[in-house]
Amino acid sequence: MKHHDEGQTAIGFHLTLLGRLRAYIFAGILVTAPIAITGYIAWLVISFVDEKVTRLLPPLYNPNTYLPFTVPGIGIVIVVWALATIGWLAAGYLGRIFVGTGEAVVNRMPIIRAIYSAIKQIFETLLAARSTAFRQVVLVEFPRQGVWRYAFVTGSTPGRTQSLVPGGLVNVFIPNTPNVTAGFLALFPPSEIVEVDLTVEEALKLMVSGGIAIPSRDAANAGQPERSSRTAASRSNT
Repeated sequence: MKHHDEGQTAIGFHLTLLGRLRAYIFAGILVTAPIAITGYIAWLVISFVDEKVTRLLPPLYNPNTYLPFTVPGIGIVIVVWALATIGWLAAGYLGRIFVGTGEAVVNRMPIIRAIYSAIKQIFETLLAARSTAFRQVVLVEFPRQGVWRYAFVTGSTPGRTQSLVPGGLVNVFIPNTPNVTAGFLALFPPSEIVEVDLTVEEALKLMVSGGIAIPSRDAANAGQPERSSRTAASRSNT
């Protein structure tokens, strides 16, 4: 009987040890995997930019010509400097004239005009400081009633579209999971949009992870707000 108890104790000890070891391994993966993957992706981007940009540099101005090793990130520095220089020139009087003339020429090209206009509007919406697009997270019932999805208010469509429903319509972008760059554009009445207490970063993290990466702060009350016409319709109209 004594040997049996000792055997059970040994088995229990080994199980506990294996459980702790597994927990430590999972903790190690949780700590190292995000850092390693992020660093690897950053390295790929830096290497890609360096490879493309340094090809355009004459050997006389390329630091890698004189050094026994490759300087990482020199392509990123050159791209940032070039963009800042172009922005500085475009902000001047001559730059505005040049940009205006170029846009006037592009606007006379039927197909190119549509492509340029769409791309420019997207970048202005995402990057302009005055824009309020993708600054509010909401809940909408999509693709049917009773199924809720996170979405972003992107603005409101002017013209006759606003007269279709009393109170107007709000443009809402509904991203897919996990590829949030693709999704659906839907128009909802303000009364059918539910505001939630989440930032854009928290909502994107939630969508990309498929609901696994829950915000650390308490957002329990964010999912049960009352239906109200108090949405970003007023913000989107600005």
